[in-house]
Amino acid sequence: MTETGVQGKTRSDETLVDVSNLKMHFPIYKGLFRKKVGDVKAVDGVTFEIRRGETLGLVGESGCGKSTAGRAVLRLYELTDGVISFEGEDIAHLSPTELRERRPRMQMIFQDPQACLNPRMTVGAIIAEPLVEHKNMTSEERKSRVQELLNSVGMNPDFVNRYPHEFSGGQRQRIGIARALALDPDFIVCDEPIAALDVSIQAQVVNLLEDLQKQRGLTYLFISHDLSMVRHIADRVAVMYLGKIMELAPREKLFADPKHPYTQALLSAVPVADPDVEATRERIILKGDVPSPSNPPSGCVFCTRCPVAEKKCFTEAPQWREIQPDQFVACHLA
Repeated sequence: MTETGVQGKTRSDETLVDVSNLKMHFPIYKGLFRKKVGDVKAVDGVTFEIRRGETLGLVGESGCGKSTAGRAVLRLYELTDGVISFEGEDIAHLSPTELRERRPRMQMIFQDPQACLNPRMTVGAIIAEPLVEHKNMTSEERKSRVQELLNSVGMNPDFVNRYPHEFSGGQRQRIGIARALALDPDFIVCDEPIAALDVSIQAQVVNLLEDLQKQRGLTYLFISHDLSMVRHIADRVAVMYLGKIMELAPREKLFADPKHPYTQALLSAVPVADPDVEATRERIILKGDVPSPSNPPSGCVFCTRCPVAEKKCFTEAPQWREIQPDQFVACHLA
């Protein structure tokens, strides 16, 4: 069964990635004997699903655990706990050898194109590296494939012998996208792929990602703190705070009628182009600082900054529940 999603995209109702109770805790050691004194709870019990062919936007302020969650979903970290189901198979507990066999179908586009490209390798060698590792191809076949990939991301195929420093930030990100596409993946985690780019280039890269999704039937987890860009590209949006997902809903439903107090505060900070509407909007200013992920509050993690928190919020963690069709929230008061 298929249906037409936003922006004319065709997607399936079939779940491609199903994440349940994902936890990623990093130990804290102190003293001469490196005694463990606690954990940084970067991701703490996250649950969501991504349907085949859709884009799930993951948003939240810096340090909330978005990028860690994205990397954990791809098993770039050893998980503390949780289940990650990819096409019905739990990949959270696969051995390195078994994981390597499935790695071509799950790829990542990194935030900083300058840092993720080896400056000592040519563009051709960078894009061909996954092919060398996972495909049994001749050098001519690899060369042809690299040129085809460069062409698909809007780059001149003759650039194969150039080095990353010879390109602009936007071009380097296109090279990173070409490398991610080399093994024909089904699922790509886009970890703030436009954050390090000029505003004038960001729209080009996002449009490229959308075009590639339509052409190749890709599924994205799009991580960003740019709410306007997430509204443009995502089918559904998950809002994260201090290692937990506060709310998850279809894009239009979330932006029109947010249920969680944190989502409401986050969206109230996004400016509106219409000056008449902007003049009448109410800004929700959160007080205090984000607590440390090594010592989160008891009860609801947002309770120390929530403008409507009640006594129950400080003692009892809210359940992750579906309050409307396809709209989930973790709040006692929603």
